[in-house]
Amino acid sequence: MRKASIQRDTKETQIRGSLTIEGRGAYDISTGIRFFDHMLELFTKHGGFDLKLVAKGDLDVDQHHTVEDVGIVLGQLFAKALGDRRGINRAGYFVLPMDETLAVVAVDLGGRPALVYKDSVKTRLVGDLQTELVEDFFGGFVNHAGANLHAKVLYGRSNHHKIEAIFKCFARAMRYACSTDARLKTQLPSTKGLL
Repeated sequence: MRKASIQRDTKETQIRGSLTIEGRGAYDISTGIRFFDHMLELFTKHGGFDLKLVAKGDLDVDQHHTVEDVGIVLGQLFAKALGDRRGINRAGYFVLPMDETLAVVAVDLGGRPALVYKDSVKTRLVGDLQTELVEDFFGGFVNHAGANLHAKVLYGRSNHHKIEAIFKCFARAMRYACSTDARLKTQLPSTKGLL
């Protein structure tokens, strides 16, 4: 079982998290931002991970620190749980229809952080979440997971569906990228011999 636990405390946020990659989709998540919790819950369920995460942030100032720092912690959890990444598939992608919306996410866990993000969301808020911060969440994640992530909504009407489709795609892409290939279990997934 690949597992990790992290406690990250700053003057702006205090976040405690634990992750099991070979999980059952179980979650216990509280960030103080209910729509964000919902996105992390469905990420966990669709990824087949187990995730416990409690974040206390300076929401009286803004949501930015909490959302970005949760991305950082999630990236650190995956980096720690994956270890040297020997035997993993490394890359994954998923295309998902969410009613009238279609989204695609591709991820490479090859150690080089990069983010291309286009959600086409046209409102400032979905539920209680400031929508511009979703990109900051993914920025925190890629920089600390050592991941290259491309996420795009191809089309859609509902802003809720656009964000939800991205998180579901993210979950499924990560599920495949983290999974192992028995034939390659002793090998690093790189011709360089180093990630």
